[in-house]
Amino acid sequence: MKQTKVAHLIAWFQEHMPVAESELNYDSPFHLLIAVILSAQCTDKRVNLVTPPLFERFPDPASLAEASYEEVFDYIKSISFPNNKTHHLIGMATRLRDDFNSIVPDDVDALQTLPGVGRKTANVIASVIYNKPVIAVDTHVFRLSKRLGLSQGKNVDEVEADLTALFPEELRPIAHHWLILHGRYTCVARKPKCETCGLQPYCDTYQTEHK
Repeated sequence: MKQTKVAHLIAWFQEHMPVAESELNYDSPFHLLIAVILSAQCTDKRVNLVTPPLFERFPDPASLAEASYEEVFDYIKSISFPNNKTHHLIGMATRLRDDFNSIVPDDVDALQTLPGVGRKTANVIASVIYNKPVIAVDTHVFRLSKRLGLSQGKNVDEVEADLTALFPEELRPIAHHWLILHGRYTCVARKPKCETCGLQPYCDTYQTEHK
């Protein structure tokens, strides 16, 4: 049943959302990594307001690794949890410079050795930059997976495992964005726009509530 549901979802998204990409602005793998770290518990819109001068000042890991805490903090002070994220950014850049020849790795496990990089962030980088067949599970993906009936996982790892099993390898990178964007603009947390949602026929929650 789930595979049939997923086939319908894929067909719908391919027709109605053929292009689905990150809404974070970036011009290099390193800058996307910065943006994703900053986006934790913060909106992409806010991150995109902050990053242009930050990217200009720190074009590569070496420049950021040599920066002071005070300077980096001043750039990102309007972002959520700026203290922790300042430490993470400097630590991440230092590790890239010292251990990865200033190149953002394409391996999820290697990415997770960088300060400030958890599995979700690692999956985003691996899928967006390197087109790896992984699905990052954020709050939107987690919510949609439950509402649509794709996963009953109790945590992000379980949901990721279910989605990985359901979506074909070649579609996992874009499926991540399909779910995020649909959750961000249609299947929102408090008042989902069910009446105008094209996924009604395939949504367990909608079908249950409208019997």
